[in-house]
Amino acid sequence: MYLLAEAFPIARRLRLPLNRDQVMLLMAAFNELMLGVDTYLAHSISGAIRPGEWIPIIFGGVSGVLLLLAGLIALRRRTLANLIGSAVFLASVAVGALGSYFHLHRAILPDAPAGQQITTLVLLFAPPLLGPLTFALIGILGLSAAWEEEPVDSGRLRLVGRLRLNMPLPKTRAYFLMLALFILVTLVSSVIDHARTNFINPWLWLPVAVGVFATLVALAMGALEKVERGDLVTFVVTMLLLVAVGVVGAVLHVERNLTSQGVLLTERFIRGAPTLGPLLFANMGALGLIILLDPQAGKDR
Repeated sequence: MYLLAEAFPIARRLRLPLNRDQVMLLMAAFNELMLGVDTYLAHSISGAIRPGEWIPIIFGGVSGVLLLLAGLIALRRRTLANLIGSAVFLASVAVGALGSYFHLHRAILPDAPAGQQITTLVLLFAPPLLGPLTFALIGILGLSAAWEEEPVDSGRLRLVGRLRLNMPLPKTRAYFLMLALFILVTLVSSVIDHARTNFINPWLWLPVAVGVFATLVALAMGALEKVERGDLVTFVVTMLLLVAVGVVGAVLHVERNLTSQGVLLTERFIRGAPTLGPLLFANMGALGLIILLDPQAGKDR
């Protein structure tokens, strides 16, 4: 079902060259590339990047390029492209899981008294536990998008040859539930970052409020077997709010990092308020809007 057209019938006049899953895969490739950049900036804070810390940086760039190449291969050999993409996404899940483990390991204080090896304060200022999980989330999203659902909204994925996989939910509902999880992770990461400032600025509560609301809306969309036009309009408005919060947050972070003469120093860009952090909200909003695209665009019906 073309959900965007259900909410806004004028959308049926748009002739998109790519279907929903293809746009989703492009989004995954872009995210892998940006994760490599974001990880480089985060790991540069210490002043010297350790050998193991280069793994997610290099992986982000390489995986993004491989996914773009797989997209070109898919024009002639869809199955081969799916296998390449699946391998990349599985590796992304592994990189994310291992990254979170290493971040947790660095947060543990083995020499501290019993019961104080891991504390809330330590976790607050330790390397972010949820940061590397973004690789894993993109991997799960990519795996879902790589394999075609046939027929649409059946929950039946067509794999290699005649092999089929019956999923417990239609792909659209699964996308909504994954989006709810992604927004929740983004929200928690934002709360942890802003908690370091004790929320002195009351405007820091805005992304919290919008993030909580967006999580609940996406969760409700995934829970509903049939969505009405009002549900879809509410969802679209919520996703646009996420985009707005992300863009405004990025601008505010840039302004915070400027000197009194209005100059942005590299040192402040790396160690100051993270410019790319708020854009995760915009990224989630864009992802939500992609879910509403036509799953059969470009196909003969």
